[in-house]
Amino acid sequence: MTAEEKLKIFNLLKTADGYINGYERKKFINTPEFCDDRIEKVEIISPAATNEKSTEQKYSGNGKTIEQINEKILHCTRCSLAGTRTNCVPGEGVSNPLVMVIGEGPGYEEDVQGRPFVGKAGQLLDKMLAAIQLDRNKNCYIANIVKCRPPQNREPYPQEQDACYAFLEAQINILKPKMLLCLGRISAHKLLNTEESISKIHGKLFEYNKIPLMITYHPSALLRNEELKRPAWDDLKLFRQKLNELTSN
Repeated sequence: MTAEEKLKIFNLLKTADGYINGYERKKFINTPEFCDDRIEKVEIISPAATNEKSTEQKYSGNGKTIEQINEKILHCTRCSLAGTRTNCVPGEGVSNPLVMVIGEGPGYEEDVQGRPFVGKAGQLLDKMLAAIQLDRNKNCYIANIVKCRPPQNREPYPQEQDACYAFLEAQINILKPKMLLCLGRISAHKLLNTEESISKIHGKLFEYNKIPLMITYHPSALLRNEELKRPAWDDLKLFRQKLNELTSN
């Protein structure tokens, strides 16, 4: 909170107090000096050429561990989702991942358990990753754009994504994965600052802070439409090919 905001609240309370107790506000002449709250922020580093328009300040996570960042997430109240969640879902995986998988947000099962991708879509995701020799318990870290479940599993609103995005930035900065795999339109749009349809951008290589990034369909979309499974499998094969190139050097 800024000093100006604190002063406004102080004056409002003094005015109300004077009105209730029957004396004039001008008698309160000893106004305290307020200062701005200190907020741990840093200028955002542009994640890609497509994200140059962003001017938000982001929490860098410098000097923090992934456990410390996730502890902050567990106590976050930055947006209204904090009031409807059962559990926060910071993320899950190894501390030195080859790949960081980024989805949209927790669903019902994730909200109950406090773990990412544990419902039907999560079970399918585990099979998809296993098909290209990846595993959340061995060489991956799984997270989401927002860390709390949107009510009725709706898409997270832009302001909710913005409130949570600094945490994802910090996680990526700390984990330093070799590659990023975005699942679905929401994560792709947020990380690349684009509005292109997923049908046009899936299976293509991009960069986020110099980290290769690829987009594929969200597992929940594959459960709804089996025709998407073939292109998703093609995406994963290309992803594994690029990962092999990076890890063989």
